[in-house]
Amino acid sequence: MADPFEVRMRFTSQLQHLSASSSSATKAANYALRHSEYADDLHSCILEQLERNNINLRANIMYFLPALCDAAKHGLATGGLASEAGVYVRMLERDILSIVDLVAPDDGSGAANVKVVRKVLHALMGRGVLQSQTVRELEELMHGRDNLPGASSPVHDRQHSTHQHTPQGESEGEAAPASKAVRSTPQRGVPRHTHGSHGIRLDKRQIEQRIEEDRERHKRAREGIWAIPQQRGGDLAVDNEYEHVWEGGSDVDSDDYRMAEEETEERRKHLEYDDY
Repeated sequence: MADPFEVRMRFTSQLQHLSASSSSATKAANYALRHSEYADDLHSCILEQLERNNINLRANIMYFLPALCDAAKHGLATGGLASEAGVYVRMLERDILSIVDLVAPDDGSGAANVKVVRKVLHALMGRGVLQSQTVRELEELMHGRDNLPGASSPVHDRQHSTHQHTPQGESEGEAAPASKAVRSTPQRGVPRHTHGSHGIRLDKRQIEQRIEEDRERHKRAREGIWAIPQQRGGDLAVDNEYEHVWEGGSDVDSDDYRMAEEETEERRKHLEYDDY
């Protein structure tokens, strides 16, 4: 049996190195599956990393959850190494509200992750992990979280700043000259994007990383856009893509037979000149 501390540290490292590539999520999910006897500790690692890291890694961990559920369900279906793998799904159902609050907090610091949360919630609902009613309630809870707190138009901000600098007893038209000279450029040492009491700022490296990861995910989504998913719980011998092509094809007529005869004759002629 592996050392629990070592298992926890390695899984934490894998969570910290999650990216937009599907291989990183699959690797971490399979690792959690192999050590499902420590599912409670590994699940707590997920919550801790959501609390401690930036919004980019929170989004990557959120995208990792469907891969973990897929691995857990596959382990249960095959009866392989993870006989207790279903505990990951149960703990995810139990703590989904806390996970949503950590990935997209209501203070606006995770506004960029609201779309990520919605997408993953619908993916989990499609996998049967979450009920549709639960997803609707969570979406209602997230309503307005994609809008930054205190965000308004520059005109409103300038008027609010002028109003704060206007001495008492003076009208708006008789405000002191110093109050009219509102700085249009940020002061040195002051964050440029700060809303309310929570400073929301990403450095250039994090912004570029998020752009690259989103581009990679969109690329994978375009690659699999034509794939027809198999029916869950159905007969694996039934190929939905084959059935779709078969139903969309036209009936066989005389032209099809004539074309088949021509292709057969052409193939026969080529075979006569082949040296076997």
